[in-house]
Amino acid sequence: MSLRHALLGLLSDRRASGYDLLKTFETSLANVWPATQSQIYTELTRLAGSGLITVAAEGPRGRKEYEITDEGMAELRHWLTEVAPQPVMRSDVLLRVFFLGVLTPEQARAYLTGLMEMSRSGYEQLRQLADSIDWDEGNLSVHGRIALEYGLRFNAMRREWAEWAAEQLR
Repeated sequence: MSLRHALLGLLSDRRASGYDLLKTFETSLANVWPATQSQIYTELTRLAGSGLITVAAEGPRGRKEYEITDEGMAELRHWLTEVAPQPVMRSDVLLRVFFLGVLTPEQARAYLTGLMEMSRSGYEQLRQLADSIDWDEGNLSVHGRIALEYGLRFNAMRREWAEWAAEQLR
């Protein structure tokens, strides 16, 4: 996934300013695809330059609201239907597991205990996020809840796996 397609996807739901998009990333997409303010504004400029979005309104202090164009919607649909997702090939968490043998058993278990805590904390953060969102029946809410459920289940699975793995080291 690219930032380009994440922005097109958000703008397919409603027009928004760069600030609005940044807040959406911070509150809902950060666990899926984090982005900084400078990355978002740079990509918005590129998208506008390529005709995939347009400035729909301008406000005070240079505030711009962007909306997706027909070409942008076609690109988003193409990406969703024609471009195969690229599986994540790197995991810092699992790479470390491969080398836990260089640590003492206590250190290795401490690492896995840390993963348990990270997963528990991640689960709780997502649960709080789910409770704080004013969900509606719009596409982003429906599919956002589905993506959030993935995060909840992933954190629960990783916690359970880390508990199992720690038991293997006893």
